[in-house]
Amino acid sequence: MQYLPNILFAIVLVLGIGFFTMNIRKIIRNIKLGKDVDRSDKKPERLKNMIMIALGQSKMVKRPLSGFLHIVVYIGFIIINIEVLEIIIDGLFGTHRVFLGVLGEGFYGFLIGTFEILAALVFIAVVIFWLRRNVSNIKRFLSKEMKGWPKNDGNYILYFEMVLMTLFLVMNATDVSFQQAGIGNPISQFIVPLFDGFSPESLHTIERSAWWIHILGILVFLNYLYYSKHLHILLAFPNTYYANLNPKGQFNNLESVTNEVKLMMDPDADPYAMPAEGEEEAVPEKFGASDVADLNWVQLMNSYTCTECGRCTSSCPANLTGKELSPRNIMMKTRDRLEEVGRNIDENKGTFVDDGKQLLNDYISPEELWACTSCNACVEECPVNIDPLSIIMDMRRYLVMEESAAPQELNMMMTNIENNGAPWQYNQQDRLNWANEE
Repeated sequence: MQYLPNILFAIVLVLGIGFFTMNIRKIIRNIKLGKDVDRSDKKPERLKNMIMIALGQSKMVKRPLSGFLHIVVYIGFIIINIEVLEIIIDGLFGTHRVFLGVLGEGFYGFLIGTFEILAALVFIAVVIFWLRRNVSNIKRFLSKEMKGWPKNDGNYILYFEMVLMTLFLVMNATDVSFQQAGIGNPISQFIVPLFDGFSPESLHTIERSAWWIHILGILVFLNYLYYSKHLHILLAFPNTYYANLNPKGQFNNLESVTNEVKLMMDPDADPYAMPAEGEEEAVPEKFGASDVADLNWVQLMNSYTCTECGRCTSSCPANLTGKELSPRNIMMKTRDRLEEVGRNIDENKGTFVDDGKQLLNDYISPEELWACTSCNACVEECPVNIDPLSIIMDMRRYLVMEESAAPQELNMMMTNIENNGAPWQYNQQDRLNWANEE
């Protein structure tokens, strides 16, 4: 019976990590539904981006208050979780504070003391975040796409962090031998008076309960990430590494269209010639994108990485002038559709069965797409290098090239360019008539 807690701990640990692994495999599967795109170039620049933006939080601090608070939570999340390793060893082998004997009182006290200070700072930062989300009436947290689950999701994560930090400090405060040693308890020593009058047995029960709930909470939190916007904790690193490094405003050209233009411009080319033997004309199945499978895998990873912070939408000129477009909502809807497609595949044993839906119209309306000014403000603002504009442009391309569904003003412009060589409805011979007007 003395090994029963260790056995239970091992079972819980395996189940928690196993369920997390299963969900991560689903995410990878869903991302791979996207079309292939080569992002293997400029490796040093990509690595620098990942270190500076994902690890160094360089774009977060453009908004100093929220950026500083996020860094506090981020550093605390990483460093305090080093202590989880000790919990896992203690849980599996029945030891108690195993690192104390390995590292010595001095260094161990320094580590736990640092963890306690960070836990207190994280708790304070999380409370401020909660107040900003729920009391301060910040506009980007009040948008219509932030109602219901998105709002609750953000709050659930904050509650998780509050509880985990509290449990860590209570666990230390009720560990009698740890407090008697007087090492590494700069915060928990002030919590000890709350438990005055408790018997040693009661303190031990509270300490063990806090220990168990703390590790169970971490495993629940780990698996909650799959259902939450907080997947960016994991995906920010690959997302910044594989981000588009081309100058903002440089759009990709379709190979088939490029070949057509080259053919038109080549006076020696035979437009009716058949492709040479062994060569196939690069004609895509579809121009642009109408559903998630038409997007590339980096765009799909972008949708999973979105933190729903709303910095993109708060800087979008179309949104600021009352247009329907919200770059954040574009990413959220793309993720929702991708998740729906993934569930369809799971329900049909690995095969997608047409459900009569697609990203365009069922999730994202043409009105949203045409409201975009393609200014790249959303791309510049995103703290993890997400590119909503690329999705908007691919879906616009579908509307124009597949459905001829461009707005009337755009169709007129393209007709004028085709007929007159300019966007305006004037004959080329009349272009300079304005110079003769008095």
